[in-house]
Amino acid sequence: MLTLVVNGQSRQVDAPPEMPLLWVLRERLRLTGTKYGCGVALCGACTVHLDGQPIRSCVTPVSAAVGRRVTTIEGLSARTDHPVQRAWIELDVPQCGYCQSGQILSAAALLARTPAPTDADIDDAMGGNLCRCGTYQRIRAAIHRAAALARGRAR
Repeated sequence: MLTLVVNGQSRQVDAPPEMPLLWVLRERLRLTGTKYGCGVALCGACTVHLDGQPIRSCVTPVSAAVGRRVTTIEGLSARTDHPVQRAWIELDVPQCGYCQSGQILSAAALLARTPAPTDADIDDAMGGNLCRCGTYQRIRAAIHRAAALARGRAR
């Protein structure tokens, strides 16, 4: 048995240490907001936070998460009131929505370390998150909006 702290709760998981964190989250803990995309850390659909840093859960063994804090899209905020989630809703960012949990978690990590990102900062931080629907312009606009919301400049 492995003990993980997922979305602020201690959870016991019966899984082999080398099992990808993605499958533990989805199959063992039933947290299905984190998506499987490519399985080789290239698309970003499986992005979660590990101690506040965005990681690709499809290639991260669950053993790497023991003793650390894992945050999934379900744990980003209790009422979808995180500035990034609010901005995503206000600007109607998703089209199909499949990649959006990874996009949102990458954006939240960016804003935690860079509260007023430039377009270049956003492009750099989000470059590993692919969107088959091509909503990149809306994603960039939503990140700028989320930064303004976080700074208290809601209009």
